[in-house]
Amino acid sequence: MTTSIPSLPLTGGGSIPQLGLGTWPLDDAEVQRAVVAAAEAGYRHVDTAVKYGNETGVGRGLAASGVPREEWFVTTKLDGTYQGDERAVGGLDDSLARLGLDYVDLLLIHWPLPQRDQYVSTWETFIRLREAGKARAIGVSNFKPAHIDRLIAETGVVPAVNQVQLSPAIPRRAQREYDAEHGIVTESWSPIGAGSDLLAQPEVVRVADKHGRTPAQVVLRWHVQNGLVAIPKSRDPERMAQNLAVFDFALDADDLAAFDTLDQGPDAGVDSDRSGH
Repeated sequence: MTTSIPSLPLTGGGSIPQLGLGTWPLDDAEVQRAVVAAAEAGYRHVDTAVKYGNETGVGRGLAASGVPREEWFVTTKLDGTYQGDERAVGGLDDSLARLGLDYVDLLLIHWPLPQRDQYVSTWETFIRLREAGKARAIGVSNFKPAHIDRLIAETGVVPAVNQVQLSPAIPRRAQREYDAEHGIVTESWSPIGAGSDLLAQPEVVRVADKHGRTPAQVVLRWHVQNGLVAIPKSRDPERMAQNLAVFDFALDADDLAAFDTLDQGPDAGVDSDRSGH
């Protein structure tokens, strides 16, 4: 089965599919099966991280999928262990070995960890890794505008992507506006509110019933229409296919207004200064 998934252009070249497969917290065996099933459903974008402990399984799934490498968009993230002192060089080499790849399509700094004050030097290392061809694009995860301002001021290089916790309940409007102004693609982790009651909210259920869709589908459609990239996690092939089936309908103004009422406020979600997905 193949599904045409729109892509968004990235600063510096290339593009990123708007829907991908999130893989946290699947283990190696689970994620290998999930990646193969996702490939059969039509996914060509998979997101992992050193911290998830499943890069080996992702790599095995990619190899077993039968999909040519050049058709995949693969993201991984380096966490605080790899900040400063060129540690990202060895960190990415180890990730590539686990993934069985020569390069990743997107490499992210997993968290800013500003108390360490090493994210700028780490970003400088990322720039060199991109120049060396080991990462086609580089970006950040859980970064606030102030963190990104500093990266740009000190290196002149704008992140291609900022991956943050984002859903209709945690819409991060100010962050999205900032990213858009700087040509940064905003990518949503936990896009359907895993661990929350988002999909059971009456507004979401009503919109889903109106369109004859599942609650997850209308929430993912919200991400698509807002120009975001979403990476819902699933290990169930049927649900994976459902998550991709969001490009043949559209939310109207009333639907979007209903979703606006779900905003839990600026203090909701993970504090990116300390931790993150």
